[in-house]
Amino acid sequence: MVSSCSTRLRGEQKAQYRDQGFCFPIRVFDESEALELCTRFHAYFSANWDQIKTLPARGHNSVLLETHTLLNWVHRIVSHPQVLDAVESILGPNLLVWSSAWFPKMPGDKKYISWHQDATYWGLHPPNATTAWIAMSESNLENGCMRVVPGTHHGPLLPQVETYAWNNALSRGQEIAVDVDESKAVDMVLSPGEMSLHHIGMVHGSKANASDQPRIGLAVRYISTEVVQDGAVQQCAVLVRGKDAFGHFHIIEPPGDDRISSEDEARRSEVLRRMRSNLAPEGAPKG
Repeated sequence: MVSSCSTRLRGEQKAQYRDQGFCFPIRVFDESEALELCTRFHAYFSANWDQIKTLPARGHNSVLLETHTLLNWVHRIVSHPQVLDAVESILGPNLLVWSSAWFPKMPGDKKYISWHQDATYWGLHPPNATTAWIAMSESNLENGCMRVVPGTHHGPLLPQVETYAWNNALSRGQEIAVDVDESKAVDMVLSPGEMSLHHIGMVHGSKANASDQPRIGLAVRYISTEVVQDGAVQQCAVLVRGKDAFGHFHIIEPPGDDRISSEDEARRSEVLRRMRSNLAPEGAPKG
């Protein structure tokens, strides 16, 4: 499931990430492997379609979040050496998966992601976190690839409002409340099996899918083990490289296979419960 080429970032790639806040494309799977993984995702998505189709875009998270704690084939993606070698170049040798989320946009899908900064609401300190966005299909201008505004990870975070818009895939429809200069945006076009890395403070978003082709990607949020999470409960994480000498997170074991057992469902439910208790304050409007 992997080529022999190293994915460790070179000096100029590290400089780009440091200065601009992102780096792409990074080849982590060959195209046939990515398409096989995409087929697996489509099977999972189809099995849950009756639930998904009744929900606003943000409600799809009940199916699309934290599947690395539910399905071993997803865990194999988030823990794959080609992915981790690139992430280690940014965060160092001791790595946790803090969260993962699928971002599918089917043909003609009106789902979009507004301009936002993750650091505003994730509550991670210090912000030693990066998102690996792994493309399982083509991700391009027509089908709604991710867009970033270079350099916006420097300086203070921008104000955001919570819109709870029906087609906004973010949990609260959060959106930057000041003008974003879209003329500076970079379109992160990826082929199947390629990934991007972006900083927790990066302004990013994506448009709806205006094409007849699906756009499927897995966003994996990695943190280094010294990071502390805001919130009242100890959040769960999966140790994927190195060791955890801090104990800030409750380390859970990955699923043993691809059969979803009651134990697997209970594990994922607990992961979601703890995350929501920290990130979604009591009494927040539900839109």
